[in-house]
Amino acid sequence: MRLVRLAVPTLFAATLLPCAFAQDAPSPTGPPRKSKAPDTTVQDVGPLQTLKIGTNLVNLYFSAHDKSGFITNLRKDDCLLAEDKVPQTIKNFTQEKNLPLTIGILLDTSGSQMNVLPMEQQSGAEFLKDVLTPKDEAFLISFDINVDLLADYTNSPRELQRAMDRARINTGAGTGSVTGNGNARGTLLFDAVYLAAHDKLRQEAGRKVLVLLTDGGDQGSQETVKTAVEAAQKANAIIYVIMIADRGFYGGMSFGGDSDMQRLAKETGGRVIDVGNNGKKLQAAFDQIQDELRTQYLVSYTPKNLEFDGKFRSINLDCGKDLKITTRKGYYAIPDGAAQDN
Repeated sequence: MRLVRLAVPTLFAATLLPCAFAQDAPSPTGPPRKSKAPDTTVQDVGPLQTLKIGTNLVNLYFSAHDKSGFITNLRKDDCLLAEDKVPQTIKNFTQEKNLPLTIGILLDTSGSQMNVLPMEQQSGAEFLKDVLTPKDEAFLISFDINVDLLADYTNSPRELQRAMDRARINTGAGTGSVTGNGNARGTLLFDAVYLAAHDKLRQEAGRKVLVLLTDGGDQGSQETVKTAVEAAQKANAIIYVIMIADRGFYGGMSFGGDSDMQRLAKETGGRVIDVGNNGKKLQAAFDQIQDELRTQYLVSYTPKNLEFDGKFRSINLDCGKDLKITTRKGYYAIPDGAAQDN
């Protein structure tokens, strides 16, 4: 039995808490949550359907940039794709601007964020106001000694801002998380990423993004960086990490976590942006993420390896030696109808 629970309002507790006890990501075939988004012309493979029997399509979102910025005029013939070093045939190649976007904001509210939380709240609210359209949705999670859902799915920037403003620094023993001995856990960063990907995003279709605002330190999570990455990969979610820190809290000491944050971002197709404790750099970081989301491409292909063994398949996408491609490193070949939890 898992020992970390996601503290949520009573309305959502019955449906969300049982998922938090699962060890493995469920089948990609669970029914998706009903969406208000309009139909699009791009074929989508559904919730967590990184590979689905029937369509056999793998969907891969990516962005391309060079020294001058993001590239927006690529065509299918410009790119070569390989899975486990075996060349693949690209079926669909589109630039994604209109596909519904689901964003999860993960806000570090541990003691080390005391002096930077206000700027995170302001910049985060402005980012959501700018990036969300009527067909998009976002949710907000805070993490410290607990993992708390501050706002469930909504496309209302005002509602998200109110939830953002309610976030508070928490350093004491809390009641929102359950541990084996009842003690405070520290900063449950990996647990927050796992729960956001596994319990929230796995049922979503379209583009899925987690924006993590943190100093990168984890203390006490039951999940690890490995299981957090796997949950995000199985949900086909991109992780952007904004490294922000109250350096005065550390007294000049290193706060660590850099390599883990790089792994979270790199292996899911995102990146790490270090802003220190500078408000202007934080705003610029959100602007960069917004620009990248507006210039993404979607590549779809049918893998030549049709063995649905649940194993990880590596993906390599090359669109020219002068271009840097940002995308996830692979996917899990999860069969249709697989058991949700073991």
